[in-house]
Amino acid sequence: MSIPSPLPDFLTASGLPARWQGRERLVVLDLGPGAAARFEVLRAAWCADPLRCERLIVLALDGPDSTDHADGRVQWMRLSGEPETALRGVQAQVDAFWLGEALAVSDDLLKRLHRLAAPAATLWSARPDTDWHTRFPPRYIPPRPAAFRPPHQGPREALVIGAGLAGCAAAWALARQGWYTTLLDRQAAPAQETSGNPGGLMHGTFNAPDSLHARWFRAASLLTARLARPAIASGAVAGDLSGLVRLENRIDAAQAAAQLAQVGLSAEYVLWISIDEARACTGLPVESGGWFYTQAGWLSPSDWSRWLLAQAVSAGLAQFRGQMAVEALRRSPAGGWQALDSRGRVLAEAPIVVLANAHTVDHLLSPHSATTTALQAVRGQTTLLGADTPGLCPPRRALSGQGYGLTLPDGRVLTGATSRSDDLDGTLRAADQQRNLERAARLGICPAALASPMALPVTGRVGWRATTPDRLPLIGPPVDRDACDAARLNGRIRLDKLRHLPRCQGADHGLFVFAGLGSRGITSAALGAQVLAAWVSGAPFPVEAALRDALDPAR
Repeated sequence: MSIPSPLPDFLTASGLPARWQGRERLVVLDLGPGAAARFEVLRAAWCADPLRCERLIVLALDGPDSTDHADGRVQWMRLSGEPETALRGVQAQVDAFWLGEALAVSDDLLKRLHRLAAPAATLWSARPDTDWHTRFPPRYIPPRPAAFRPPHQGPREALVIGAGLAGCAAAWALARQGWYTTLLDRQAAPAQETSGNPGGLMHGTFNAPDSLHARWFRAASLLTARLARPAIASGAVAGDLSGLVRLENRIDAAQAAAQLAQVGLSAEYVLWISIDEARACTGLPVESGGWFYTQAGWLSPSDWSRWLLAQAVSAGLAQFRGQMAVEALRRSPAGGWQALDSRGRVLAEAPIVVLANAHTVDHLLSPHSATTTALQAVRGQTTLLGADTPGLCPPRRALSGQGYGLTLPDGRVLTGATSRSDDLDGTLRAADQQRNLERAARLGICPAALASPMALPVTGRVGWRATTPDRLPLIGPPVDRDACDAARLNGRIRLDKLRHLPRCQGADHGLFVFAGLGSRGITSAALGAQVLAAWVSGAPFPVEAALRDALDPAR
């Protein structure tokens, strides 16, 4: 697209393009109709300027769903709801506000914009009866909550401990913000532990009334589906996102319709299907209807992990170092972090460290933070049925109910999985295989008479899910123990809300947690990593404030 000449008002009123030159990032919040057209003009001007900022981020109410351009350096983030509702949840430092013609400028609106305004922010309105081509730095800039404190002004480099789904996704999301990441893992290659399963379900959830839990997994699943489809099509990631059936025998069609109407979700996300429709979808003699998630299915977690990491590596912004078992962390003399092995030798160091090592996070975290993660290691055993298994009925689509089933590209069927807390036995158990096969038989995947590991040629795998009590991930900076103790002594700092708690984040501190993905790691990894990257880099958060707080390690 060519750049209009002369430049349109919304650019000149924002001081663009000169204002973005030499900056790391420029954030625009566009609340007016026609945002997509303005975005195209803005993007063309950015692409044409050799002195442009590294990254351009636009948050808008109007236009297409969130997407990236220019290898992720230009990001379009679609907000939902009316302006008043959307602004309540936005967490960003905005450099330029664009209001268009339809949005009236009121005192209440300006108060909300003041909360989001970066120093020297600009505001443009196209309404003919107003002249808002003015700068409006707040008269008083209070100390920012933890979410708005950029960690440091030095090199944008991070250590990530753990190279499973969480760690690989962290490298991908940090690279999108221009950060270089070194991943350390005790295994020789990425995604070798629980993330090394041959397949796993990817889908959202549905509750009526809507809940934070459902909103998180809805947003996470839709992002994952958008990112993973091209990777599947290219052959880089094994998977099928043509839909997933979640069987439900506790409600009927009328109750399901009432619940859907209460929440107001589109059939493009989830719909109710009858027992006959469920049988047609799956090709199995299932015993109930249920929810059909249209943008869901299954992915190979190991493929997905490696694909995410490969995006960062190909951009020159990540490296993987295997067979590096990190036993402790230590503050470095330069003010960053050092990762140590069992003999106290330095394996690597960086200004920032992200703990993505699943249920072993507390081992590294507890010496440095007052946060207790309450992570629990839950043992899970999956069962793999060969394509030549007698009587095998491979599901046409992934399904779950009491157990789950999915068909791999080579015709094998993965089913399971058991769930047992505080059990660190890594051996395959015949009793668990039996339990998985019995569930598979109830779904119609294998004959009930042969549902035994003695009768069927099966293999399996054991892994551990790092779960939290509320089944939501832990993402962000933990509480700074020393700063909390000092605050209690002087009594001058409030500690009664999340945003008041001193964090392991700031000019001389940078410790973050990304763990607790549980059994939904494939679904949560990408969006969770974007939340992490916003904490680390100071970029706009991809979720509303309530969701960000629901994932806070200090919750």
